[in-house]
Amino acid sequence: MNDTLVKDASAVGQIAEMHFPSVTIWNRVEGRPRAEAFDRALRAEVRDALWMLTKQWQMGEFQGDDAASPISAKIRFAETHLTKYQPDGGVPASFNDERPLEANVERRPIPLRHAGRDLSLDIRLLAGRQWLKMIAAPPGVRGAYIAKYPIHAPDPHDPADAVYCAHPETWSSFAAVAGRAMDGVKLFEYLRVPGNHAGDGIAGVNHAMIEAAALRFRRWFTKLIFQPISEDADAWLPERLEYQFSVAAPEGSAEKVYSAEEYFHGHLDWYNVDIDPKQTLLGDPIAAAPKPPHNRVTIPTPVTFSGMPNTRWWTFEEGRTSFGDINPDTTDLSKLLLMEFGLTFANDWFMVPYVAPSGSIVTVRGMAVTDVFGDRTWIDAAGSGLDDDWERWAMFLVNVKGKGGEAADTGLLLLPSMPGVQEGPVLEEVMLVRDEVANMVWAVEKTIPLPSGEGKDGASAGREMHGYWVRRAGSLPAVPAPSANAPIRYDAMRSVPENWIPFIPVHVPGSVRRTQLQRGSMLRVIEKLPEMKVKPRTSLLRHGLDAQGGPLPYFLHEEEVSRAGVVVTQRYQRTRWRDGRAWIWLGVRKQTGRGEASSTLAFDRVVAMPNQTE
Repeated sequence: MNDTLVKDASAVGQIAEMHFPSVTIWNRVEGRPRAEAFDRALRAEVRDALWMLTKQWQMGEFQGDDAASPISAKIRFAETHLTKYQPDGGVPASFNDERPLEANVERRPIPLRHAGRDLSLDIRLLAGRQWLKMIAAPPGVRGAYIAKYPIHAPDPHDPADAVYCAHPETWSSFAAVAGRAMDGVKLFEYLRVPGNHAGDGIAGVNHAMIEAAALRFRRWFTKLIFQPISEDADAWLPERLEYQFSVAAPEGSAEKVYSAEEYFHGHLDWYNVDIDPKQTLLGDPIAAAPKPPHNRVTIPTPVTFSGMPNTRWWTFEEGRTSFGDINPDTTDLSKLLLMEFGLTFANDWFMVPYVAPSGSIVTVRGMAVTDVFGDRTWIDAAGSGLDDDWERWAMFLVNVKGKGGEAADTGLLLLPSMPGVQEGPVLEEVMLVRDEVANMVWAVEKTIPLPSGEGKDGASAGREMHGYWVRRAGSLPAVPAPSANAPIRYDAMRSVPENWIPFIPVHVPGSVRRTQLQRGSMLRVIEKLPEMKVKPRTSLLRHGLDAQGGPLPYFLHEEEVSRAGVVVTQRYQRTRWRDGRAWIWLGVRKQTGRGEASSTLAFDRVVAMPNQTE
């Protein structure tokens, strides 16, 4: 009896100490089916509405602040447009957004000649066929144009034609069309000279009809491949192995100048340019003035995305985005920020749409937001303050040049660039590597352009060229061998493959400490032939060799070739602009190499002579 009373008193004490005494304890949220049918269990019936409120209290949903939703937003912003474009060292011109900016910046001249010999046979034949198709001339007139603008016929006995005859596929291609096809590039170059006409020297033609066809032909060839009209329009800097250009837009009484000093990636966007505060004018001033700031009232909408966590308790998210499958490392800040945004702050963001044309610069001065409670809040543009402030948060804003203390620019730059570009096969590929043993930099021509317009492996092309000169030496009279019967031989220098072009360190003019790299030449030493300098075959390395008035030296900044090396490629690029027109140009790409290399270059060697008796 006493034991029973003690137990009952203990139970009563435990019930009295409970803060929320209850007869029924729930340990499951979902229903438990007790029959074969699941219809009632899937209804998720709630018997006690107070339970829902307590669950919300448990999850902290009642611990809210004055988080009102915006109902309207009044934006104060200014808009201006790019009006000028200037390649580095060139003349400023009006900005043209009717073509992609990549095509305007990356375009390079088509290599049409190499040491005075014709190149790009495919383009020459294409232009010739187009001209003969335009005029629809009888066979006699066609033959006259073929005779006046012929395809070069390689001569195996002419040393200047070694660029053709050293490669069997090139020799056969030129020999097959020589005298049978027309060189359309020669006609185009002839028509570019003032005073020349397409019917000059051609008998039996209608000059009025020919002149109209010549005008269409020049337009067709200009649109075929977009290339710079002069050297000043080329933004490629050979001494830097990159593109440099500037664009400008009116800003008040001056201009806002954006400069790109290291562009070589292939996709042009806002992060490739910087604002130069010291340059307030690009060329001559223009009469165009920026639009005055104006206001715009919009309704903010919540930001949503697939798989976004739903804020309602009894709703389920879609499975399109699974944050559980994201496996970020400790250094993957972008993934961590994405998860933080999607799981914690996804429903705190609102979007105010605004459509801006390409080539424009939109600067938000501020925004007045009105919430559902009727309160109005003024919001300054994000990223305001100093440009080098490490606590400044901003996205898609352009950096401001300077040493510190410059005010940040909050303008959003929309360049008329393309999201994607198709690339053709590699025509030229040069690998610049450091050779610590030889204490120099080598430019290895991995791919060279053949005169036929195709690319060829540089090592194979070098062996074929060397073999061509060896065969020419074999047809010459033999040179008497030295009578000395020595067991050893002294070699002053060991040679390298002909596709290895040396760059030798030299002093920068006016400095005894700074150095730069200068293009050199290796010697082609073949018995019975005079020594010849091996010149590069790619247009990337032939800068200055084909200049009028004689060859010019080519200098390369030493810091451009790191220890890992550099790989530079040139190929045709193609894209389609917003008006449906296709643009084709010859562009250059640069990327990091794969490390150092050894050329096996050696000097002052003693080599044992075979089959010698002591």
